Amino acid sequence: MVANLKPARTRYVIVGTFPQGNHFGYDSWITPVILVFSLMSLIWLMLLFSAHLAECVPEKPKRSALNQLTRTLLRNYDCGVRPVHNWTTPTTVYIDLTLRSVLDVDGKTQSITTSIWYRQVWTDEFLVWDPDEFEGIKEISLSSEAIWIPDVIISEFVDEGKSPPIPYVYVNSSGSVKNKRPIQAVLACTLEMYAFPFDKQNCSLTFRSLLHSVQEINLALLRNENTTANDRKQFMNDGEWELLSIPSRYRLSQQNETEYAYIQFNVLIRRRPLLYVVGLLIPSIFLMLVDVMSFYLPLNSGTRITFKISILLGYTVFRVNMTDELPVTAVRTSLIGVFFVVCMALLMLSLIKSILVVKLLHYSEKEVKEMSVSACLLDKYGSAGHVFTESALTSIKTLDHINPSGDYELENSLDEDLLSLNEIQDTPTGLEGLLRELVSLRLAFSQEDSESSAQSEWLALCSKLDCFLFRLYLLVLGLYAGTLLLLWVNWSFA
Repeated sequence: MVANLKPARTRYVIVGTFPQGNHFGYDSWITPVILVFSLMSLIWLMLLFSAHLAECVPEKPKRSALNQLTRTLLRNYDCGVRPVHNWTTPTTVYIDLTLRSVLDVDGKTQSITTSIWYRQVWTDEFLVWDPDEFEGIKEISLSSEAIWIPDVIISEFVDEGKSPPIPYVYVNSSGSVKNKRPIQAVLACTLEMYAFPFDKQNCSLTFRSLLHSVQEINLALLRNENTTANDRKQFMNDGEWELLSIPSRYRLSQQNETEYAYIQFNVLIRRRPLLYVVGLLIPSIFLMLVDVMSFYLPLNSGTRITFKISILLGYTVFRVNMTDELPVTAVRTSLIGVFFVVCMALLMLSLIKSILVVKLLHYSEKEVKEMSVSACLLDKYGSAGHVFTESALTSIKTLDHINPSGDYELENSLDEDLLSLNEIQDTPTGLEGLLRELVSLRLAFSQEDSESSAQSEWLALCSKLDCFLFRLYLLVLGLYAGTLLLLWVNWSFA
């Protein structure tokens, strides 16, 4: 029995390891089955494990049609190359302009700040696709830095201002590219401020390619000229400036035997003068009217000169406060500046005239006699019923014979009284003294009446001179006001 076990163990070892010959027993065919079953179990476990891992890891999303289209268009795109298949074909850029508002007009720097909407349209032959291949997409937005952009600039451009950046452009399936963006542009402009505040301005915006000639980049208007010129719907028409029109034209300029295309837009605007008329012109006119009315103050009242000085001082303060409201130009003085200067000159002339008349009024009697011209005027325009007792005041010739003592000839009645007084010899001394006193009083009163009459006549002469100068002043003022008004009207309706 022991002998039977040993051969069995020996056969098992041999069959399980290295079977030889034709000795296959029961254990010889079950071993491969076990191996196969183990291998299938291992494969099944690996499949289950991989399925579990697949459930844990998210599935990668499929790219959208828009993403695929963008990648397809920009895969081999070069933004530095003009987008034409035939290099001899020029790229036509269509330009359109819409003015939104006029923000500032600076006469000192000769610049104008505007807010505009600017549009460019051109054809890019490298950005063409079939919409049916991309779920019917006909238009997409692309980064403006990823595609070719024409180098069209504004020649009068000074500063870009606070323009919001627009980083995208729209492209349709036919290759048409639309670039629309707002621009706050500071432009150099020759401003004519002479007719302020009734002025009009004509500022141009010239669009042209910086480097490319007309054989490479050509320009054209997106809309017709009449539509562009009369488009005022988007303009903010409630500000200081009123938009008249925006005419445009296409031109070719030749530089170094090379032609360049450009499109020029002329912005015609007109200032609304109501603010400046109410704030500047009307107060000045009121002060001038008050100065004119001051001529009706009496000459001998002593308040006319004080009143005119007060008007001149008030006008000076008003002029200083309104300095910031006036346009500043380094070449030419505006018409309103001339108006203020002339008004101040007229006020000073009025004051000087009043000072001269008052000075003549306060001349003394002796000074009056020495003024031959004044004496002649007094003799000509004075009252016929009241004359100076000195006949020397009636002509220049008799002035040399004036009695230095300044005594006046007495009337005939006084001479007769004095002669009769001299003839009285036997009259008592008391009555003679009383008569002499009465004659002296009568002589004093007569001399006083003569002086008073002379002063009255001199006052009348000064009043006539003042009236003459006042009429001359009104004539000058009226001529100046009419000329100024005519100039402003011509500028307004030109």
